Parts: sequence; C-alpha cells; structure tokens
Amino acid sequence: MRRWDDTPSISRTAVEGSYQGIRDPTQLSVYGNDVAQRHQNGSKLSRVAQSCPAWPRQTFESDTESDVTTALTAPHQEAQTEWPGPLPGAEPLPGQLDRWLAAHGTELVAIRRHIHAHPERSHHEFETAALVARELAVAGLSPRLMPKGNGVVCDIGEGDRVVAFRADLDALPLTDLKDVPYRSTVDGVAHACGHDVHTTVLLGLGLALAQLAEQGKLAGKVRLIFQPAEESIPSGAPEMVAAGALKDVVAIYALHCYPQLPAGLVGVRSGPFTAAADIVQVKLTGPGGHTARPHLTADLVHALGRVVVDVPALVDRRIDPRAGVSMVWGSVHAGEAFNAIPAEGRATGTVRILSREAWREAPELITQLIRDVVAPTGAEVEVGYHRGMPPVINDRMATAVIAGAAGAALGPERVVEAEISMGGEDFSFYQENVPGAMIRLGTGFPGSDKRYDLHQGSFDVDESCIGYGVRVFVHTALAALSTGAF
Repeated sequence: MRRWDDTPSISRTAVEGSYQGIRDPTQLSVYGNDVAQRHQNGSKLSRVAQSCPAWPRQTFESDTESDVTTALTAPHQEAQTEWPGPLPGAEPLPGQLDRWLAAHGTELVAIRRHIHAHPERSHHEFETAALVARELAVAGLSPRLMPKGNGVVCDIGEGDRVVAFRADLDALPLTDLKDVPYRSTVDGVAHACGHDVHTTVLLGLGLALAQLAEQGKLAGKVRLIFQPAEESIPSGAPEMVAAGALKDVVAIYALHCYPQLPAGLVGVRSGPFTAAADIVQVKLTGPGGHTARPHLTADLVHALGRVVVDVPALVDRRIDPRAGVSMVWGSVHAGEAFNAIPAEGRATGTVRILSREAWREAPELITQLIRDVVAPTGAEVEVGYHRGMPPVINDRMATAVIAGAAGAALGPERVVEAEISMGGEDFSFYQENVPGAMIRLGTGFPGSDKRYDLHQGSFDVDESCIGYGVRVFVHTALAALSTGAF
C-alpha cells in the first residue's frame, strides 16, 4: 500500500485564489455562502481527490457527491448558541487563542453546517476530505490526501515525537429528519452520529495550532488524522495505520459526540470505554420435509432455536463475566410454509466484548459452541465469524493527560466520569499500536427538553460544543507534548 507520506502535500498556492476576501473577520456574516461557493464540485482539490485510485467498494452491511447549495448561510444570531469563551475556572489558551477562537467561531459553525448538509457515506468521503485539505492549506499547513483520496493527514510543528488526534469523516445511510437550513441535501444519507462535529473540532485544532506554530509557541509536532469509513466493516482505521498515519506517534486522542451530556461537559474514563463489535453468521441446511414427519429430516427451525437461545447462555458460562460479553441475534429466518420443515435457515448477530483478551479468544470459542449445539440435531452448519473492531481501552496515562487538559480547558467541575458503551468504535485499531484515549463531548442543549440520540435521523447538537471541543484538544495537545510519559 502506498503510504500517506509518499503523496505530495497540498500547498496554499494551489487553492489561495478561491479564498480571497473570505478571511476578513468583518465578513463572517456571509462566511457560510463563501464556504459553499469555494467547496463546489470541480474545484482543484476535488479533482485531485477524484483522480486518486478507486478504493475497494466491498463492505459488509453495517449499522453504521452532491451539488453545493450556495444558499447555505452562517447561523443567524437568534438561532445560534453564543460562541463560548473561557468558562469560569478554566485556564486561558496561550498565544491569544481565546481571541482567535472568538473571531473564528462562526466560520467553524458554518463549516460544520456545510459538511452536515453534504454528507458522504463510508469509503466515499472525497469532497469532505478535499474541504478539510483546503482549509488546512489556507492556514499555511501542508495537508496530504491519503492514497485513495478520502482521508487527510496533516502535521503541525517540528519534532521526533508526534502526538496525534483523529476524527472520522463519514455519514450514515439514514434520512435526515430535521427541519433546519443545513438539513442533508443527499437523500438517505445523514450525519446522525456527529462525525461532522468531530471533523470540525479537529479542523479547529489544526487552525489554532497553526497560529501557535507561526508564533514559535508549539513545542513539538502534532498530527491530525481525518479518517474515512468509521461506520463500515471493514473500517478505515486499519488502512490509515497501514498507510503510515501512526509513524513516530507516541500517543493518540479522539472525542465522540454524546448527546446525553449538555454542551460544556466532557466524559472521561480510563480502561474499557467501548466494546469490541464482531458479526456472527450461522447457516443451517438439511433435506427439508413435512412437519408431520420431523424424524425423517433435520428440524432446522428447532435447531436454529437452540442456537439462538443456548449459545449466548453458554458464552456467558465460558467467558469470565468481568469481560463484559453481550451476544445478541438481530436476524433469524427459516422457511415460509407452516407445514413444511425448511431446507435452509439463517441467523445473524453481534458479539460485543469489553475485554481485549476475551475478544481474541471469542472466534474459536463461539464457533465451536455453535457446532456443538447443532450437532445433535442432524443439521449441517456453516459458521462465519467476522471481525469488526477491538474494544476501545483507554490508556491510563493518556487518559490522565486528557482529563487534566479538559479540566484546564473547561474547569475541573465540567469533567465527569464517562459511562462504558457497548457500541463499537474503530479508534481501537490505533490503540492496538500506540497509547491513546477517547473522551465523550457533551452536545446536548442545556435546559432543553429535547432528547437526541446517536444514529437517529433527528440527531442534532448544540453547536457551542465545537468551541468546547477545540479548547479541550488544544490543551490536550500542549499537555501531551510537554509530558515525558510517552
């Protein structure tokens, strides 16, 4: 595989012409239109992305482009939560970055809304990657498109030890149900998991650190990793790792939107954070026959019932209960006629595990348990066990660094203990290689009765969370660069 550091960087001069007159802070009220206009399909970087070799399009079905709307506008004052300044108890950012963030907050919100209105599904994030690369290039940085054109890596500063931050770019195959100006313009595709916010926060980190680097106040190197295909299996993280995104990296950080926390709070946890997520497929076959004579055939419905009921119960007895194992079937199908034993039956489900050790043992154990349960029924069985992603296990030291940084960025009382999630996150693939930690970014509307959840078509965020996320990441970058723990 071609490595990202073998690809030419994107220079500011390649895109500078399309940005004239946009960076004047007095013109922020029309920034949204400028965002839309300068990211139209057909731009130089868009063509660069489209000319890259095609990525493999084969993906496993998972629960996990468009014409630009030039009418997309920056948020009106009456509709926008006030862009957050330093909160009580928080430490100011160095290099007058508090003032810089206040001046550029509307720009970041407009970028988030543009991405939200133009979502791209997993493995197809070419325009989103090009947008990110343009913004970084305009800030004087040297972003590099990944070999397939739908991911971006960008280094800031100098040094042998690199601290990395990761965001995911892709959207979900869901319909956007919101009645807002930035509603998705792509039928059946929506940013219902907050990846538009993740991308914008990481972009804000890059733009802020570019200011520090220009002032000579960035004591080390920070790498921004904008990753495709978090919502699919196979996912994009292993490809980023294989392409060299973790070269010289000593620690990596990420955040995830969490609507159950109000904006201005973050959730931090050391140890297990999210579960491994694997897929199990079971296919049973037999000669079929009449339900009046089950003894002359293999009763596949009965056999499937045993698999669906007995195997999860046996897994619970064969794996340490402290490993946090959950085996749940999502699809079971056999036959159509009430009086005919079918010749084929299928069941598909997920296995979620919080322990890395138990996850490594699970395929062999679960496959054998299924075979053992089916054997007495006389049915033939095929088992497909598909690796999804490991569990996210937050490194103790990396968690301590980001927890302290979040306390400095927001105030210690705004850092709370995060709950463990049984959902999957491919940030874990980076943690298989280097120490890392993920936190939860509060995106809920304080004092509101609205209740949002991830992977719902109505999902939205309090956009002040973008500013809080940038502050946390800036403090984390500076703290991680200054520590000798990694």
